[in-house]
Amino acid sequence: MADIGGHAIYKIEDTNMIYIPNDSVRVSHPDEARYLRIFQNVDLSSNFYFSYSYDLSHSLQYNLTVLRMPLETLKTETTQTRQESFDIFEDEGLSTQGGSGVFGICSKPYEKYVWNGKLLDAVKNTVHRDWLLYIIHGFCGQSKLLIYGRPIYVTLIARRSSKFAGTRFLKRGANCEGDVANEVETEQILYDASVMSFSAGSYSSYVQVRGSVPLYWSQDISTMMPKPPITLDQADPFAHVAALHFDQMLQRFGSPIIILNLVKEREKRKHERILSEELVAAVTYLNQFLPPEHAIIYIPWDMAKYTKSKLCNVLDRLNVIAESVVKKTGFFVNRPDSYCSILRPDEKWNELGGCVVSTGRLQTGVLRTNCVDCLDRTNTAQFMVGKCALAYQLYSLGLIDKPNLQFDTDAVRLFEELYEDHGDTLSLQYGGSQLVHRVKTYRKIAPWTQHSKDIMQTLSRYYSNAFSDADRQDSINLFLGVFKPTEGKPHLWELPTDFYLHHKNTLSLSQTRRSYTYWWTTGVLKHLPLPFDEVTCAENRRKLTVKKFHKYEEEIDIHNEFFRPYELSSFDETFCLAMTNSTRDFMPKNVGIDPSPFTVRKPDETGKSVLGNKSNREETVLQRKTAASAPPPPSEEAVSSSSEDDSGTDKEDEGAVSQRSTPVKVTDTGENTKITETVVQSTKDVYGVNLSDVPSEDDLTIYARFVQLGQSQHKQDKNSQQFCSKHHLDRVINLIPISSFSQDNIYEVQPPRADRKSIEIFHAHIQAGRGNMQPLGKDDFLMYREYIRNRYIILFPSLYLCSCEMLSGSNLQPPRESVSVSDIQRLDQLGWACKRKQ
Repeated sequence: MADIGGHAIYKIEDTNMIYIPNDSVRVSHPDEARYLRIFQNVDLSSNFYFSYSYDLSHSLQYNLTVLRMPLETLKTETTQTRQESFDIFEDEGLSTQGGSGVFGICSKPYEKYVWNGKLLDAVKNTVHRDWLLYIIHGFCGQSKLLIYGRPIYVTLIARRSSKFAGTRFLKRGANCEGDVANEVETEQILYDASVMSFSAGSYSSYVQVRGSVPLYWSQDISTMMPKPPITLDQADPFAHVAALHFDQMLQRFGSPIIILNLVKEREKRKHERILSEELVAAVTYLNQFLPPEHAIIYIPWDMAKYTKSKLCNVLDRLNVIAESVVKKTGFFVNRPDSYCSILRPDEKWNELGGCVVSTGRLQTGVLRTNCVDCLDRTNTAQFMVGKCALAYQLYSLGLIDKPNLQFDTDAVRLFEELYEDHGDTLSLQYGGSQLVHRVKTYRKIAPWTQHSKDIMQTLSRYYSNAFSDADRQDSINLFLGVFKPTEGKPHLWELPTDFYLHHKNTLSLSQTRRSYTYWWTTGVLKHLPLPFDEVTCAENRRKLTVKKFHKYEEEIDIHNEFFRPYELSSFDETFCLAMTNSTRDFMPKNVGIDPSPFTVRKPDETGKSVLGNKSNREETVLQRKTAASAPPPPSEEAVSSSSEDDSGTDKEDEGAVSQRSTPVKVTDTGENTKITETVVQSTKDVYGVNLSDVPSEDDLTIYARFVQLGQSQHKQDKNSQQFCSKHHLDRVINLIPISSFSQDNIYEVQPPRADRKSIEIFHAHIQAGRGNMQPLGKDDFLMYREYIRNRYIILFPSLYLCSCEMLSGSNLQPPRESVSVSDIQRLDQLGWACKRKQ
């Protein structure tokens, strides 16, 4: 799915449950089958990701900060536990290579974003650590931005929290531990793919968060209303839950914490405004005790109101907010400012916040965006903030001259598609349908066909929330270990509610109560604005372990992991070529005019619309309308059947009629659909140069020689040689295949035949694996004796006299034609005795 510095990120495609004990000792339970069906309702093949060598639960800034920690201090912390993981094969291989071992730092995963943590707890202390593979849930997408041939990878990773996780109406607000519903951490990573090394490459990232309003609130869906009323379940005058939530954010992100609240401010009947009033009161109370420079910043903005107004531009206002947010938080980059930024200084760059260190910049603080559902409005706001941060990231790597990106450029279109897929995926996981209001909707350029799709998705979301969310919630509770079946207690399907499972304080009173004034964790305030989790201290060092590797070990061999030289590679299936490409999928066909991905394009033909949808590539859009001729988009009142976040839509078909296109005239002839209109572009428009009508004779001769080389390489056909001689190509060198394979080309390979002795050795190996050992012969004993002599006599010459003395004093007879097994065992014991004596 993605590649970050040579570390591959994979998506789970299929799983299989295997019962480990033998069936003879299996004890069946009458409810086991039903629990198994509920457990398997969590589809692990949908949006679960893992990596063998990269920690997906942490941000790129954390992972690279850990790499810069001094190794000597970590080695002193881990020397005591070195003996516990002692492996004779690892150490013997490392010591005999002459200092080829390397140290790797492994960090403890962040439990909030690990979804199989409870499942691994049962075996974590029993099996080897290589068996522990942590997975995250959310979204992962990567696209390639080509800047005059220079590959820049744009990656979007969304980590969904496993705490207080669930479906839309069943999980609202926060629990007693400060974990909120629908909490997702979104990280956009930008790096130059021409250099994969973390130490030598250029990497940048920006993190932002979405999550429900951190209060005790819920919505009752038993009334079957499209917009259930919002209810505050508990009074919280001292903002206890909000304090726990923001304390977690200060530890992970530092300060400032910026809240962008997008819920409605003015309503005829109080609905969303209830949450705004309570959130303002909670933030005001908590800010009383924080230093002014680290106070929580609250930005309220009624996005729905601005959308309905014809005089206001929603995205322009969001762009102003995004600029102020990025200037306060900054972003992460692992290299100092480039020299071009010194030659061409920019005013906005000098005002950028964050923390500047010798190795680059660190992001301090984070933007937390929320509306009611944290779906449609939140995704658009996060896109605008991410677009602003992307401009600063490109500028920091020296790829653009000003930290500013315009709409309708190839770079922004590529980034917008990533965020649309990101929003659709998260909306399906939490709300049961895809997004309704996309970026095109707020730009007011959405096609008129979008309204019918919105209505269908609204019904789909309503059906999912009313009938299938309860079963999904039970599956999530069982998978995450929130509910554990216990004999003598009610079953999962017998519980009227899961409120008591997620709120631990309802079952037992806490012995310790947090302070109402000093509501943050001890030590957090001292290191602000830096996040406490990234500070070098004894508490954080205990989360790290040092492991010794061989430099050619598969786990850390990035070259073999990425290029896979041991596999037959096909360019069509190579990930780096198959991913979304700005030049192939977004750049207009007249690339000879301006191939820059930062140039504003006219509504012209793009590679994305020509390729069309993967499921229907035959449909091709041949004509485009101008923006003025496009039909007017529907109003906000017409689109919203329930609320801005209470409806959804399918993703627009890429191959269908786009927002500025006219339908193609087609004739239906049975099963096949043929396009009657064709448009032939000139070579000047396609390639940027005028090709001659007839190639020259020299070019034809060179091409014919090239064809002859290919034919002589893989096929020795007399007819082809005669054909070439007729065309005056006798001087072409006829290459003779030198491969040991009888037939070897890129399409088929015929392996050589194995001789009889090799087959006998292979069958003997198979029989040994089954426990059928063959009797040892004379050659086997001689080989073992030579091995003992080389290992314990030649390698240790000082022991030769000792071994001779013990041999003369023992009853071991001189070598005979046949050696018994007892002699071999005594000789082996003799070798170990000599080794111990030395």
